[in-house]
Amino acid sequence: MSDFLPTGIQLTYLVAASLFILGLKKLGSPATARNGNLVAAVGMLLAIIATMLDQQVLNYEMILVGLSIGSVIGAVVAYKVQMTEMPQMVGLLNGLGGASSALIAVAEFSRLLGSSQPIPLHVNISMLLDVLIGGVTLTGSFLAFAKLQGLVSGTPITFPLQQPFNLFLLGTYIAGSAYLIMSPDSLPIFLAVVAVSLVLGVMFVLPIGGGDMPVVISLLNSLSGVAAAAAGFVVMNNMLIIAGALVGASGLILTEIMCKAMNRSLFSVLFSAFGSVSTATGDAVAGASNQTVRSIDPEEGAMMLGYARSVVIVPGYGMAVAQAQHSVRELADQLERMGVDIKYAIHPVAGRMPGHMNVLLAEANVAYTQLYDMDDINPQFQQADVALVIGANDVVNPAARNDTNSPIYGMPILEVDRAKQTIVIKRGMSAGFAGVDNELFYKDNTTMLFGSAKDMVAKLVSEVKQL
Repeated sequence: MSDFLPTGIQLTYLVAASLFILGLKKLGSPATARNGNLVAAVGMLLAIIATMLDQQVLNYEMILVGLSIGSVIGAVVAYKVQMTEMPQMVGLLNGLGGASSALIAVAEFSRLLGSSQPIPLHVNISMLLDVLIGGVTLTGSFLAFAKLQGLVSGTPITFPLQQPFNLFLLGTYIAGSAYLIMSPDSLPIFLAVVAVSLVLGVMFVLPIGGGDMPVVISLLNSLSGVAAAAAGFVVMNNMLIIAGALVGASGLILTEIMCKAMNRSLFSVLFSAFGSVSTATGDAVAGASNQTVRSIDPEEGAMMLGYARSVVIVPGYGMAVAQAQHSVRELADQLERMGVDIKYAIHPVAGRMPGHMNVLLAEANVAYTQLYDMDDINPQFQQADVALVIGANDVVNPAARNDTNSPIYGMPILEVDRAKQTIVIKRGMSAGFAGVDNELFYKDNTTMLFGSAKDMVAKLVSEVKQL
């Protein structure tokens, strides 16, 4: 039995890794995402059981205490957190993942330091990488959480010589790491590089605006995976290495998708402080325009929607803030009863995390078959009678296609202006995250329905029922 146990553990790890890969595959489609999440969770359960059977695991009591506390907290959070707060929760969980990996490195360094054994070079390098990536992920994710939660300003925060200071911190970490490679038994230097890694995480996210959070969350998710893989090398656990590599690779791919959706490089997202112009200045920008805006009331909007043959609904962050997804679903159901064809157009960076709109609409039980990504829906706007834009701004701005001087020029957008009629539900004429005026608002075929997304959609539902 004792001879079989190590082989059985590795075979269980192999099965768990296969389930992780299958789960990631299923997460690629909204229709299979829930099953994918369940499959990956089963894989993680197998990995935990196999690890606890490992003879190197000695203190089962503390492990069970930790599992119990973590499970209770996780269950309560999953039950209590609203779907609109999912970006904050994801950011927080990314940070906790980075903290776990960094703590493994700290614990292993402490163990090796207290023993008479020399610290092997490959373990030393793995610990230093783990501390760096895990520390950056921890504080960077917590700061991203604070920005999304409104605890600190969501606008980019910059100061003179910020990038040289960041380079100084990185150089300090490299110098400290080099010293530890030469003299691996120096506890003060090790604690110093841990502290530097934590400061680097704060400096990493500080100059990034709230509108770039989809990219940041994806990148931090990737870093939490890389940190886990590094922790796997520290303790020589194959499961940690495989799982961390999968998370790191998938997070990096998603980060690249987000960057392409904004037509910006990852470097510009991280270091250009894009969005320094606050959205509060948007009223002034829009007010300076000499163009005319045509507004309607809910009754007129209901008539346009109710007598249309096809309507494309474009949800944006304004819908998420107003928590209007259930009202939107009710409106869509009512229109479908009247014979209107309903589609939903999803921009990759609509919201504050990748897939944010998909998650919100799934909560409202919107059919997956009605969700269309940008590439699929754009050719269909010309045949749509009405495009209903709910709280979206920059991702529907035609300036990205027409104005070479616009800061968002070249960014792929949902081409709602090509629909026969466009209705925009918005509180006012403020600019979006990019701080630029939206050409869409002044188009001849665009009408504005001013007010809260939830209130306006509810009024549309009421008016449509009376048609």
